[in-house]
Amino acid sequence: MVKNNAVLATVVFALVVSISSVSYTFYQLYETNRAKHIDNIFTKHSLISQIYHTFITKQISQPIFEANLAFYELEEITGASEYEKIIRHGKVLKSDGNGDEVMEQYSLSDTSFAVHPPQQIITSMIEHQGHVYFWVESSRHNVLLMDRVLEPYRPVNLMSAYVTLMSVLIISFALIIYRLRPLRRLRKQIARFGEGDMGVRFYIDGSDEIALIANELDSTQNKIRSLIESRTLFLRNIMHELKTPIAKGRIVATMLGDEKQRGRFEGIFERLESLIGEFALIEEITSGNQHHEKSEYRLIDIIDGAIDMAMVEYDTVEHSVDASIKVDVDYRLFVTALKNLIDNAIKYSHEKKMSIWIEEGEIIFANVGEPLKNSLSYYIEPFTKEHPTKDSFGLGLYIVDAILKEHDYVLAYERREETNCFICVPVKTKRK
Repeated sequence: MVKNNAVLATVVFALVVSISSVSYTFYQLYETNRAKHIDNIFTKHSLISQIYHTFITKQISQPIFEANLAFYELEEITGASEYEKIIRHGKVLKSDGNGDEVMEQYSLSDTSFAVHPPQQIITSMIEHQGHVYFWVESSRHNVLLMDRVLEPYRPVNLMSAYVTLMSVLIISFALIIYRLRPLRRLRKQIARFGEGDMGVRFYIDGSDEIALIANELDSTQNKIRSLIESRTLFLRNIMHELKTPIAKGRIVATMLGDEKQRGRFEGIFERLESLIGEFALIEEITSGNQHHEKSEYRLIDIIDGAIDMAMVEYDTVEHSVDASIKVDVDYRLFVTALKNLIDNAIKYSHEKKMSIWIEEGEIIFANVGEPLKNSLSYYIEPFTKEHPTKDSFGLGLYIVDAILKEHDYVLAYERREETNCFICVPVKTKRK
């Protein structure tokens, strides 16, 4: 299936690669911009840490601490349930794991100052429901602050650019596929033309490359049609014109007093009529203008018809064919092909006999005789024969081959010991 739509598959593959590449590039841009945005807004944590530092070292009072938070658009979350909800379900964007060390100093009764071990402050930035929070932790006190100014990263511009670029890509590839659509129609028309439908038209309106190719094919097809019609008319006229003098010649030959001369002339005219008949059959098969009526027939009936047409004795043809075997053929043409095979097999047999049987769906015509001196391809050419002295025009196997091809068979040859086997092989059968 893919081989039959290679161009379309290539376009789709290019589209997938392009979309994947663009998507990956924009994803990397999104991650980079988001990281930069987080880094930029996280710089506020140093200010918050300083305010918190002064508060827990008792350098500022609670009201001043709250005033500082309000000045920098920070609001402390005091509700226990809301605090727990944000801490549990919020997404940590960044955390200062190193923290700031704070030295606690406060007055005692015995000494002026007592120095206690340093205390670590950890600041984390949390995103929850479209808001940014700073969670400041220490061993003595934790505070959760909501920043009313900062907002989480929203890649609106980046997404707009991505959607625009993807739309352009998809529309572009859709236009390419749309422009390639006539190729499928053209392929079907060429296939119909190859099957002998001379009425098919290739013409396409337009001036693009596909239309130009289709219109050139249409012009070529018209020329081919004209040549075939001229050839057919020429052959038919010749055959028609020849029949009249042949008929007159046969009448005149019957008036000859010399029986030997009369028989000789009658034989000549019979051969000429036979040649004209074979020419007519060849023209019918190869012209492509005939639509053969195929039906299902019993093979045994076709063989009997071929024996009758060959005008040979039934005892000269031995056949063992199952009466249930049927073939879908044009009866007249297929009988003619089998008649020629039977005629050749008997003509070139030592015993003037031949055999027919079925072997794995293949119809075999066999005789005991001399092996072919040349390959089968030599004998299926017109006007070639093994023995020039024989009463033959060398068109028998050529006609057989042409008729079999019309019925999806091919002619094969095998030499089995002393036997020549001419085999009608169905095209779907793969022979080794």
